[in-house]
Amino acid sequence: MKAAVLVDVGRIEVRDVPTPRPQPSEVLVQVAAVGLCGTDLHIFGGHANYNRDEHGRPVPLAREPQILGHEIAGVVEETGVSVRDLGPGDRVVIDQGRSCVSEGRSPACEYCASGDSHQCERYREHGITGPPGGLAEYLTIPAVNAVRIDSGLDAAVAALTEPLGCVVHASDVLLRTPARYGMQGGKGGSGGNGGQVRCAIICGAGPAGLLWVQYLRNVLGYDGLLLVSEPSAAKRAMAERFGAETIDPTAADLVDVVLARTCGRRVELLVEATGSGQMFASIASLVRKQATVLLYGHGHAGVDLSVMNQLQFLEPALLSPVGASGGHEADGRPTTYVRALRLIEHGAVDAASLITHRYPSLDAAPGAFAAGHAAPGYVKGVVTL
Repeated sequence: MKAAVLVDVGRIEVRDVPTPRPQPSEVLVQVAAVGLCGTDLHIFGGHANYNRDEHGRPVPLAREPQILGHEIAGVVEETGVSVRDLGPGDRVVIDQGRSCVSEGRSPACEYCASGDSHQCERYREHGITGPPGGLAEYLTIPAVNAVRIDSGLDAAVAALTEPLGCVVHASDVLLRTPARYGMQGGKGGSGGNGGQVRCAIICGAGPAGLLWVQYLRNVLGYDGLLLVSEPSAAKRAMAERFGAETIDPTAADLVDVVLARTCGRRVELLVEATGSGQMFASIASLVRKQATVLLYGHGHAGVDLSVMNQLQFLEPALLSPVGASGGHEADGRPTTYVRALRLIEHGAVDAASLITHRYPSLDAAPGAFAAGHAAPGYVKGVVTL
Protein backbone atom coordinates (compact mmCIF):
# COMPACT_ATOMS: atom_id res chain seq x y z
CA MET A 1 0.00 0.00 0.00
CA LYS A 2 1.02 3.64 -0.35
CA ALA A 3 1.76 5.78 2.69
CA ALA A 4 3.10 9.28 3.31
CA VAL A 5 6.08 8.61 5.59
CA LEU A 6 7.89 11.23 7.67
CA VAL A 7 11.51 10.13 7.16
CA ASP A 8 13.21 13.19 8.62
CA VAL A 9 12.31 16.58 10.03
CA GLY A 10 10.57 18.49 7.26
CA ARG A 11 10.68 15.59 4.78
CA ILE A 12 7.75 13.33 3.87
CA GLU A 13 8.09 10.66 1.18
CA VAL A 14 5.23 8.70 -0.39
CA ARG A 15 6.37 5.08 -0.22
CA ASP A 16 5.13 1.55 -0.65
CA VAL A 17 4.83 -0.15 2.75
CA PRO A 18 3.33 -3.51 3.77
CA THR A 19 -0.45 -3.59 4.10
CA PRO A 20 -1.34 -4.45 7.71
CA ARG A 21 -3.54 -7.42 8.56
CA PRO A 22 -6.19 -7.25 11.28
CA GLN A 23 -5.82 -9.28 14.46
CA PRO A 24 -8.92 -11.20 15.66
CA SER A 25 -10.42 -8.18 17.48
CA GLU A 26 -9.31 -5.58 14.91
CA VAL A 27 -10.61 -4.15 11.66
CA LEU A 28 -8.74 -3.14 8.55
CA VAL A 29 -9.94 0.33 7.50
CA GLN A 30 -9.49 1.83 4.06
CA VAL A 31 -8.70 5.44 4.87
CA ALA A 32 -10.94 8.03 3.21
CA ALA A 33 -9.91 11.30 4.86
CA VAL A 34 -7.33 12.57 7.34
CA GLY A 35 -7.42 15.97 9.00
CA LEU A 36 -4.14 17.83 9.42
CA CYS A 37 -3.67 18.79 13.06
CA GLY A 38 -1.28 21.30 14.58
CA THR A 39 0.32 18.35 16.37
CA ASP A 40 1.15 16.81 12.98
CA LEU A 41 2.76 20.05 11.85
CA HIS A 42 4.77 20.32 15.09
CA ILE A 43 6.12 16.79 14.60
CA PHE A 44 6.86 17.48 10.92
CA GLY A 45 8.71 20.68 11.81
CA GLY A 46 10.85 18.99 14.46
CA HIS A 47 9.27 20.90 17.35
CA ALA A 48 7.95 17.73 18.97
CA ASN A 49 8.52 13.98 18.91
CA TYR A 50 6.10 11.91 20.96
CA ASN A 51 7.56 8.54 19.91
CA ARG A 52 9.55 7.72 23.04
CA ASP A 53 11.60 4.74 24.21
CA GLU A 54 11.23 3.04 27.59
CA HIS A 55 13.33 5.78 29.22
CA GLY A 56 11.20 8.58 27.80
CA ARG A 57 13.77 9.63 25.21
CA PRO A 58 12.56 10.58 21.71
CA VAL A 59 13.16 7.94 19.05
CA PRO A 60 14.89 9.56 16.04
CA LEU A 61 13.02 9.51 12.74
CA ALA A 62 16.12 8.04 11.13
CA ARG A 63 15.56 4.94 13.27
CA GLU A 64 11.76 4.85 13.17
CA PRO A 65 10.12 6.92 10.41
CA GLN A 66 6.53 7.84 11.22
CA ILE A 67 3.23 7.78 9.36
CA LEU A 68 1.36 10.78 10.75
CA GLY A 69 -2.37 11.52 10.82
CA HIS A 70 -4.75 10.89 13.73
CA GLU A 71 -7.99 12.60 12.58
CA ILE A 72 -9.28 9.70 10.52
CA ALA A 73 -12.43 8.60 8.68
CA GLY A 74 -12.67 5.57 6.46
CA VAL A 75 -14.48 2.41 5.40
CA VAL A 76 -14.11 -1.04 6.96
CA GLU A 77 -12.38 -3.29 4.45
CA GLU A 78 -11.94 -6.45 6.52
CA THR A 79 -12.74 -7.62 10.03
CA GLY A 80 -10.92 -9.93 12.41
CA VAL A 81 -12.51 -13.26 13.20
CA SER A 82 -13.79 -12.07 16.60
CA VAL A 83 -15.51 -8.92 15.32
CA ARG A 84 -19.31 -9.18 15.20
CA ASP A 85 -20.64 -5.61 15.18
CA LEU A 86 -18.88 -4.19 12.13
CA GLY A 87 -18.61 -5.44 8.58
CA PRO A 88 -17.02 -4.56 5.25
CA GLY A 89 -18.49 -1.37 3.83
CA ASP A 90 -19.28 0.26 7.18
CA ARG A 91 -18.21 3.90 7.24
CA VAL A 92 -16.42 4.83 10.46
CA VAL A 93 -14.43 7.44 12.33
CA ILE A 94 -11.43 6.32 14.32
CA ASP A 95 -10.28 6.77 17.89
CA GLN A 96 -6.53 6.58 17.31
CA GLY A 97 -5.63 5.63 20.90
CA ARG A 98 -4.86 2.10 22.05
CA SER A 99 -5.71 1.66 25.73
CA CYS A 100 -6.55 -1.12 28.17
CA VAL A 101 -10.15 -0.99 27.02
CA SER A 102 -9.44 -1.18 23.29
CA GLU A 103 -6.79 -3.87 23.80
CA GLY A 104 -9.03 -5.89 26.11
CA ARG A 105 -6.52 -5.91 28.98
CA SER A 106 -7.74 -7.09 32.38
CA PRO A 107 -7.49 -5.69 34.90
CA ALA A 108 -7.52 -2.25 33.35
CA CYS A 109 -5.08 0.34 34.64
CA GLU A 110 -6.39 2.94 37.09
CA TYR A 111 -6.82 5.56 34.35
CA CYS A 112 -8.81 3.35 31.99
CA ALA A 113 -10.88 2.10 34.93
CA SER A 114 -11.86 5.70 35.72
CA GLY A 115 -12.71 6.58 32.11
CA ASP A 116 -9.54 8.56 31.45
CA SER A 117 -8.26 6.20 28.77
CA HIS A 118 -6.13 8.87 27.09
CA GLN A 119 -3.89 8.65 30.16
CA CYS A 120 -3.68 4.85 30.02
CA GLU A 121 -0.51 3.48 31.63
CA ARG A 122 0.36 1.73 28.35
CA TYR A 123 -1.22 4.20 25.96
CA ARG A 124 -0.18 4.15 22.30
CA GLU A 125 -1.50 6.55 19.71
CA HIS A 126 -1.63 5.96 15.96
CA GLY A 127 0.01 8.80 14.07
CA ILE A 128 1.59 10.37 17.16
CA THR A 129 3.51 8.00 19.46
CA GLY A 130 4.87 5.57 16.88
CA PRO A 131 2.10 3.29 15.58
CA PRO A 132 1.26 4.14 11.95
CA GLY A 133 -1.33 6.85 11.41
CA GLY A 134 -3.94 7.60 8.80
CA LEU A 135 -1.79 9.03 6.01
CA ALA A 136 -1.82 5.63 4.33
CA GLU A 137 -4.24 3.66 2.22
CA TYR A 138 -5.07 1.27 5.07
CA LEU A 139 -4.94 1.17 8.87
CA THR A 140 -5.64 -1.60 11.38
CA ILE A 141 -7.32 -0.57 14.61
CA PRO A 142 -9.22 -2.34 17.43
CA ALA A 143 -12.82 -2.71 16.31
CA VAL A 144 -14.07 -0.86 19.40
CA ASN A 145 -12.04 2.16 18.24
CA ALA A 146 -14.16 2.43 15.10
CA VAL A 147 -17.41 4.40 15.51
CA ARG A 148 -19.97 3.87 12.76
CA ILE A 149 -21.14 6.90 10.78
CA ASP A 150 -24.95 6.79 10.70
CA SER A 151 -25.42 9.32 7.92
CA GLY A 152 -24.15 10.36 4.52
CA LEU A 153 -21.67 12.72 6.16
CA ASP A 154 -18.74 13.72 3.98
CA ALA A 155 -15.67 11.76 5.09
CA ALA A 156 -13.56 14.93 5.26
CA VAL A 157 -16.04 16.45 7.69
CA ALA A 158 -16.35 13.22 9.67
CA ALA A 159 -12.57 13.25 10.20
CA LEU A 160 -13.03 16.32 12.38
CA THR A 161 -14.73 14.14 14.98
CA GLU A 162 -11.36 13.75 16.72
CA PRO A 163 -10.63 17.47 17.28
CA LEU A 164 -14.23 18.04 18.38
CA GLY A 165 -13.88 15.05 20.71
CA CYS A 166 -10.94 16.80 22.35
CA VAL A 167 -13.13 19.86 22.95
CA VAL A 168 -15.91 17.64 24.35
CA HIS A 169 -13.47 16.04 26.78
CA ALA A 170 -11.98 19.38 27.82
CA SER A 171 -15.44 20.82 28.37
CA ASP A 172 -16.37 17.87 30.57
CA VAL A 173 -13.28 18.55 32.68
CA LEU A 174 -14.26 22.21 32.88
CA LEU A 175 -17.80 21.46 34.05
CA ARG A 176 -16.81 18.98 36.75
CA THR A 177 -13.98 21.06 38.22
CA PRO A 178 -14.94 23.11 41.29
CA ALA A 179 -14.29 26.78 40.57
CA ARG A 180 -15.30 30.14 41.95
CA TYR A 181 -17.11 31.03 38.74
CA GLY A 182 -19.23 28.19 37.44
CA MET A 183 -21.05 27.32 34.24
CA GLN A 184 -23.90 25.37 35.92
CA GLY A 185 -24.57 23.00 33.07
CA GLY A 186 -23.09 25.42 30.59
CA LYS A 187 -24.98 28.65 31.14
CA GLY A 188 -23.75 31.44 33.33
CA GLY A 189 -24.72 30.13 36.74
CA SER A 190 -23.62 29.81 40.32
CA GLY A 191 -20.18 28.45 41.05
CA GLY A 192 -18.80 28.31 44.57
CA ASN A 193 -19.04 31.70 46.22
CA GLY A 194 -18.34 33.74 43.11
CA GLY A 195 -21.36 33.25 40.91
CA GLN A 196 -21.53 32.98 37.17
CA VAL A 197 -19.11 33.20 34.29
CA ARG A 198 -20.20 36.54 32.88
CA CYS A 199 -17.48 36.76 30.28
CA ALA A 200 -15.31 34.15 28.60
CA ILE A 201 -12.47 34.68 26.17
CA ILE A 202 -11.06 32.21 23.67
CA CYS A 203 -7.53 33.06 22.62
CA GLY A 204 -7.15 31.97 19.01
CA ALA A 205 -9.69 31.17 16.29
CA GLY A 206 -7.96 28.27 14.63
CA PRO A 207 -9.95 25.03 14.31
CA ALA A 208 -9.85 24.44 18.08
CA GLY A 209 -10.97 27.97 18.95
CA LEU A 210 -13.79 27.87 16.41
CA LEU A 211 -14.98 24.52 17.73
CA TRP A 212 -14.89 25.95 21.25
CA VAL A 213 -17.07 28.90 20.21
CA GLN A 214 -19.68 26.56 18.78
CA TYR A 215 -19.53 24.14 21.69
CA LEU A 216 -20.00 26.87 24.28
CA ARG A 217 -22.88 28.49 22.40
CA ASN A 218 -24.69 25.55 20.81
CA VAL A 219 -24.02 22.63 23.12
CA LEU A 220 -23.48 24.12 26.58
CA GLY A 221 -25.86 26.99 25.92
CA TYR A 222 -23.50 29.62 27.31
CA ASP A 223 -25.27 32.95 26.88
CA GLY A 224 -22.76 35.36 28.42
CA LEU A 225 -20.26 37.64 26.69
CA LEU A 226 -17.98 35.48 24.56
CA LEU A 227 -14.85 37.14 23.22
CA VAL A 228 -12.35 35.75 20.73
CA SER A 229 -8.88 37.19 20.18
CA GLU A 230 -7.61 36.46 16.65
CA PRO A 231 -5.39 38.41 14.23
CA SER A 232 -6.85 36.84 11.05
CA ALA A 233 -9.84 38.74 9.66
CA ALA A 234 -11.21 35.61 7.98
CA LYS A 235 -11.09 33.62 11.21
CA ARG A 236 -12.64 36.48 13.15
CA ALA A 237 -15.51 36.53 10.67
CA MET A 238 -16.09 32.81 11.26
CA ALA A 239 -16.01 33.27 15.03
CA GLU A 240 -18.57 36.07 14.75
CA ARG A 241 -20.81 33.91 12.61
CA PHE A 242 -20.68 31.24 15.33
CA GLY A 243 -21.72 33.71 18.03
CA ALA A 244 -18.62 35.44 19.41
CA GLU A 245 -17.49 39.03 19.60
CA THR A 246 -13.97 39.36 18.27
CA ILE A 247 -10.84 41.36 18.93
CA ASP A 248 -7.94 41.96 16.55
CA PRO A 249 -4.92 41.95 18.89
CA THR A 250 -2.76 43.53 16.19
CA ALA A 251 -5.00 46.58 15.93
CA ALA A 252 -5.63 47.32 19.61
CA ASP A 253 -4.21 46.41 22.99
CA LEU A 254 -5.97 43.18 23.95
CA VAL A 255 -5.95 43.90 27.69
CA ASP A 256 -7.39 47.38 27.18
CA VAL A 257 -10.20 46.03 25.00
CA VAL A 258 -11.07 43.28 27.49
CA LEU A 259 -11.12 45.77 30.35
CA ALA A 260 -13.46 48.02 28.36
CA ARG A 261 -15.83 45.25 27.30
CA THR A 262 -16.06 43.77 30.80
CA CYS A 263 -16.36 47.14 32.58
CA GLY A 264 -13.08 46.48 34.33
CA ARG A 265 -13.95 43.02 35.68
CA ARG A 266 -11.81 41.02 33.25
CA VAL A 267 -12.91 37.49 32.30
CA GLU A 268 -13.93 34.61 34.55
CA LEU A 269 -13.04 31.93 31.97
CA LEU A 270 -10.13 31.92 29.54
CA VAL A 271 -9.48 29.18 26.97
CA GLU A 272 -5.93 29.42 25.62
CA ALA A 273 -6.03 27.84 22.14
CA THR A 274 -3.08 29.48 20.41
CA GLY A 275 0.03 27.80 21.79
CA SER A 276 1.63 31.25 21.54
CA GLY A 277 4.17 32.19 24.18
CA GLN A 278 3.28 35.87 23.82
CA MET A 279 -0.38 35.06 24.43
CA PHE A 280 0.47 32.96 27.46
CA ALA A 281 2.34 35.89 28.96
CA SER A 282 -0.82 38.02 28.72
CA ILE A 283 -3.14 35.66 30.59
CA ALA A 284 -2.62 37.18 34.05
CA SER A 285 -3.73 40.59 32.77
CA LEU A 286 -6.89 39.22 31.17
CA VAL A 287 -8.45 37.12 33.92
CA ARG A 288 -10.29 37.96 37.11
CA LYS A 289 -8.95 36.70 40.43
CA GLN A 290 -9.78 33.00 40.92
CA ALA A 291 -10.89 32.71 37.33
CA THR A 292 -10.66 29.43 35.41
CA VAL A 293 -7.86 29.15 32.85
CA LEU A 294 -8.08 26.21 30.46
CA LEU A 295 -4.75 25.52 28.76
CA TYR A 296 -5.76 23.94 25.47
CA GLY A 297 -2.99 25.01 23.09
CA HIS A 298 0.52 23.57 23.21
CA GLY A 299 3.93 25.04 22.48
CA HIS A 300 4.26 28.44 24.18
CA ALA A 301 7.91 28.66 23.16
CA GLY A 302 10.07 31.63 24.04
CA VAL A 303 8.44 32.50 27.36
CA ASP A 304 10.31 32.65 30.64
CA LEU A 305 8.67 30.65 33.40
CA SER A 306 8.47 33.79 35.53
CA VAL A 307 5.34 34.83 33.60
CA MET A 308 3.56 32.35 35.87
CA ASN A 309 4.22 34.51 38.94
CA GLN A 310 1.48 37.06 38.33
CA LEU A 311 -0.92 34.32 37.30
CA GLN A 312 -0.26 32.26 40.43
CA PHE A 313 -0.97 35.27 42.64
CA LEU A 314 -4.53 35.33 41.22
CA GLU A 315 -5.27 31.76 42.45
CA PRO A 316 -6.85 30.59 39.20
CA ALA A 317 -8.18 27.13 38.56
CA LEU A 318 -5.64 25.91 35.98
CA LEU A 319 -6.92 23.08 33.80
CA SER A 320 -4.90 21.20 31.21
CA PRO A 321 -7.11 18.53 29.63
CA VAL A 322 -5.70 16.70 26.64
CA GLY A 323 -7.07 14.28 24.08
CA ALA A 324 -10.51 12.81 23.74
CA SER A 325 -10.79 10.38 26.64
CA GLY A 326 -13.95 10.28 28.69
CA GLY A 327 -15.42 6.85 29.25
CA HIS A 328 -16.84 4.14 27.03
CA GLU A 329 -20.21 2.98 25.76
CA ALA A 330 -21.62 -0.42 26.69
CA ASP A 331 -20.02 -1.88 23.55
CA GLY A 332 -16.60 -0.48 24.49
CA ARG A 333 -16.60 2.40 22.04
CA PRO A 334 -15.29 5.78 23.21
CA THR A 335 -18.16 7.92 24.48
CA THR A 336 -16.47 11.19 23.57
CA TYR A 337 -16.11 10.23 19.91
CA VAL A 338 -19.69 8.98 19.77
CA ARG A 339 -20.93 12.29 21.19
CA ALA A 340 -18.72 14.38 18.91
CA LEU A 341 -19.72 12.52 15.77
CA ARG A 342 -23.43 12.83 16.56
CA LEU A 343 -23.05 16.58 17.19
CA ILE A 344 -21.58 16.96 13.71
CA GLU A 345 -24.15 14.66 12.09
CA HIS A 346 -27.05 16.50 13.75
CA GLY A 347 -25.72 19.95 12.82
CA ALA A 348 -25.09 21.21 16.35
CA VAL A 349 -21.48 21.89 15.34
CA ASP A 350 -20.56 23.08 11.85
CA ALA A 351 -17.28 21.34 11.12
CA ALA A 352 -17.54 21.63 7.33
CA SER A 353 -17.01 25.39 7.35
CA LEU A 354 -13.63 24.96 9.01
CA ILE A 355 -12.22 23.01 6.05
CA THR A 356 -10.56 25.54 3.76
CA HIS A 357 -8.02 23.26 2.04
CA ARG A 358 -8.58 19.79 0.61
CA TYR A 359 -5.63 17.77 -0.64
CA PRO A 360 -6.89 15.12 -3.09
CA SER A 361 -4.36 12.30 -2.58
CA LEU A 362 -1.48 10.99 -0.52
CA ASP A 363 0.81 12.41 -3.19
CA ALA A 364 -0.36 15.87 -2.14
CA ALA A 365 0.54 15.30 1.52
CA PRO A 366 4.21 16.44 1.33
CA GLY A 367 3.15 19.76 -0.20
CA ALA A 368 0.35 20.17 2.33
CA PHE A 369 2.79 19.83 5.20
CA ALA A 370 5.36 22.09 3.55
CA ALA A 371 2.77 24.85 3.15
CA GLY A 372 1.32 24.25 6.62
CA HIS A 373 -0.60 27.08 8.23
CA ALA A 374 1.03 29.56 5.84
CA ALA A 375 -1.27 28.61 2.96
CA PRO A 376 -3.46 31.61 2.00
CA GLY A 377 -6.77 31.61 3.88
CA TYR A 378 -5.86 28.44 5.75
CA VAL A 379 -8.00 27.30 8.66
CA LYS A 380 -8.11 23.52 8.36
CA GLY A 381 -6.67 21.10 5.82
CA VAL A 382 -7.84 17.57 5.06
CA VAL A 383 -6.15 14.94 2.90
CA THR A 384 -8.64 12.78 1.02
CA LEU A 385 -7.88 9.42 -0.52
